[in-house]
Amino acid sequence: QVRLQEAGGGLVQAGDSMSLSCTASSGTFSPYGASWWRQVPAKEREFVGTIDWGNGGTWYADFAWGRFKISRDKVGGILYLQFNNPQPDDTAVYYCAGASSAEKYYSRQYDHWGQGTQVTVSS
Repeated sequence: QVRLQEAGGGLVQAGDSMSLSCTASSGTFSPYGASWWRQVPAKEREFVGTIDWGNGGTWYADFAWGRFKISRDKVGGILYLQFNNPQPDDTAVYYCAGASSAEKYYSRQYDHWGQGTQVTVSS
């Protein structure tokens, strides 16, 4: 059973650089595709963006275009989320997720989730 783990969360000031990573707890993370989600208390988990692991193609939620950049290291099995000019409303728990097949990826039916990492952006 692949378990994902996020790293890099914490407290950051608005406008500072920030990035998260996601790896597998054992073995190498090698999904068909992977995504980042976020959640704030009392709200549903929100899609941030996604990446096709093979060709590196990315897609983002409307609010995320230009504000986030998703990338991956295929060899190392690492998923990244880079924040561009983070703002207080980006404060949330951020989760990574992986899908093992195209069908699951395009239907957002993920096989594996991380436990989440808290990101707090202060003004």
